[in-house]
Amino acid sequence: MSDFTKKDMEEALQAIASMIERGEKAQEKFAPGTSQYTLQKNRIKALYIASSLIKKELAKHDATDKYTKEDLEKALAPIASLISKSEKAQKKLAQGTWQHTMLEDNLKALYLASPLLTRALSLDLGP
Repeated sequence: MSDFTKKDMEEALQAIASMIERGEKAQEKFAPGTSQYTLQKNRIKALYIASSLIKKELAKHDATDKYTKEDLEKALAPIASLISKSEKAQKKLAQGTWQHTMLEDNLKALYLASPLLTRALSLDLGP
């Protein structure tokens, strides 16, 4: 994806890894089967897919083999939700704070991952 540099993609991977870690810690606080638990589960899976797609771009190999077209489709909504929530939260924070900076990094990563996900979906991946 020529719009993003190798450095952009490496930084996105770091931000996504951090989001996954925080999501997994948050998920532990909820009982399996609750809506909060399921929301975190879906977000975490979407972030793992995003990470895989970015790694694919960096390595120039096909990393989508381990995800079905259905997995990719299901990842769209959580990624879009994370973008929306992060944008709203960032507006409430003072620029220069660590929270604002963290959300800025997260948004860059999600904006990078979103078109990769869309592109992966446009490929004929089968069932």
